[in-house]
Amino acid sequence: MQQTETIAKRTSPLDISSDEFRAAGHQLIDRIADFFESLSHRPVTTGESPSAIRRALGADRTLPAQGADSAELLNHAAGLLFDHSLFNAHPRFWGYVTSSAAPIGALGELLAAAVNPNCGAWLLSPMASEIEAQTVRWIAEMLNYPTDCGGLFVSGGNMANIVCFLAARHAKAGSDVRSKGVEGTRLRAYCSKETHTWIQKAADIAGLGTDSVRWIAADDEMRIDLRALRAQIHDDIAAGEKPFLVIGNAGTVSTGAMDPLPELAALCREFDLWFHVDGAYGGFAAVVPDASAEFAGLCVADSVAVDPHKWLYAPIEAGCALVRDVSKMRDAFAYHPPYYHFGVEAINYFDLGPQNSRGFRALKVWLALQQVGRDGYVQMISDDIRLSRSMYDRIAENPDLEALTQGLSITTFRYVPRDLKRNDEQMESYLNDLNRELLTRLQQGGEVYLSNAVIGDKYALRACIVNFRTSLQDVEALLPIVVRIGNEADKSLRPTRLV
Repeated sequence: MQQTETIAKRTSPLDISSDEFRAAGHQLIDRIADFFESLSHRPVTTGESPSAIRRALGADRTLPAQGADSAELLNHAAGLLFDHSLFNAHPRFWGYVTSSAAPIGALGELLAAAVNPNCGAWLLSPMASEIEAQTVRWIAEMLNYPTDCGGLFVSGGNMANIVCFLAARHAKAGSDVRSKGVEGTRLRAYCSKETHTWIQKAADIAGLGTDSVRWIAADDEMRIDLRALRAQIHDDIAAGEKPFLVIGNAGTVSTGAMDPLPELAALCREFDLWFHVDGAYGGFAAVVPDASAEFAGLCVADSVAVDPHKWLYAPIEAGCALVRDVSKMRDAFAYHPPYYHFGVEAINYFDLGPQNSRGFRALKVWLALQQVGRDGYVQMISDDIRLSRSMYDRIAENPDLEALTQGLSITTFRYVPRDLKRNDEQMESYLNDLNRELLTRLQQGGEVYLSNAVIGDKYALRACIVNFRTSLQDVEALLPIVVRIGNEADKSLRPTRLV
C-alpha cells in the first residue's frame, strides 16, 4: 500500500520546474553570449597538460550519492569548458577542418534536445524527418547534385563516406554480400594516396580488408594520377580481381587539392565502376561562382560525402551522405523485423543508413541555411578562400618563410631561417625537426592554432580557414608570430643539431 502511494505521488529528481528551467537557461545563455563576445581576447587554447585538465575537473571524484542544484551544475560546467578548452570558434583557429560553429546552431541543438525526436522512423519524428529531408535536398541543390537523391545526416565525414562505401559494395559486388558475406569477392577500391584514412576504416568495416584499397600515386599538384589509376585497374582485372569503386577528392584534407573529377567520372563509366566523391571538406566550395571546373564531375557521381560541420559552420556532429539512387541505400541497409510497423509512405531513415536510433542533426543546419541563405554561404566560403590566398601571398614574400601549397582554403608553408638556405639532406632533416618543434610551441602557446602536413619530404605547417570569424587582421598577425616563435625554437635546437 505504501509503495502504491509513493508511485501515485511520484516526483522525479531529474525534473525541474518551469521557473527553475527558465532561470538556469537564462543564466547559461548569458554566459554563452559573454563567451562568444570574449573569443578574440582569449587564447586559442590554454595548452594545459592532461594531468592539469584532470585536476581542474576533479577527475578522481567518485560518483556523488546525492544530487545538486541544476543551475549551479550548469554554471560549473560552463566554467570548466570556457577555461580549459581548445576553441575552434576562435578567429585564429586554423588547425583542422573544424569550423567556427554558427550561434544559431547552438540554439538549434537546445531545441532539438528539448523535443528529442528519434529520427530513425517517421512516426517517431514526423516533423524532424521532413526537416531532414528538406535539408538534404537543399544541400544537394548547393552542390548541383540531383535533388531527388537519397541522403541522410550522420556523425561526420568518416561515417558519410562509409555509408556511401557500403552502398557501393552492395551495388557492385555481383553477389549477395549482405547474406553471403564478401569472402571470395576480391573487390578492389581505388583512391589517391592523399585520400583520408576513412577509406581504411570503410574497407575494414565492410569486410574487404585494407589490402583491398589500391593507393594510387598523386602528381605534383597532389591530384590522383589518372594514367597510374587506369594501369592499376587493368592489372587487377587481368589478375582476376574485381574493381568496384573509385574515389575522387573534392579538396584533400592536407592541401585542398582537387582530383580531376570529370575524368574520373568518365573512367568509371568506361569500366562500370561506382564513382564516389569525398567532398567532406571541399564539397561546399562548389557553390561559389568561380569554383574549380573539377566540380563538374561531382554532380554526376554515384555518391557524395559532405560535412556541414566543416564548411557550413554547423556545430559538431553533422555529416551528410548523398547517393544518386536512393534504392541503392535501401538495398544496402534496410531490414524489417516483425516489430517494425512504420509503413513505407514516408521516409524511414533506419532504411538508409546503419543507425536505428538517430538524433536530430539536421535542425541546426536547416536553421543556418535559412538564416543566411545561399548568398550568405557563397560570401563566407569565398571569404575563407580569399583569406587563405592572401595568407599564401604574404608568406611567399617573407624571407624567413617558404610557401608550399595553396588549395581551396588551405595554405601550407614552413619556417626556414634566412641564413639556412643550403639544400642538402642534413639541412632538410633539421628543418623538418625545427618545424615540428615550432608547431608544438604554436599549439601550446595559444596565439594561433595550426596543424601539419607533409609535402613531398617537407614537414609543413598547415592553416585551414573554415572560420567565419577570421579576418584579414588575423591573417596578418600570423606571420610575425610564426617567425618570432620559430626563431626561439631555432636558437634552442640549432646548437645541438647543426655545426
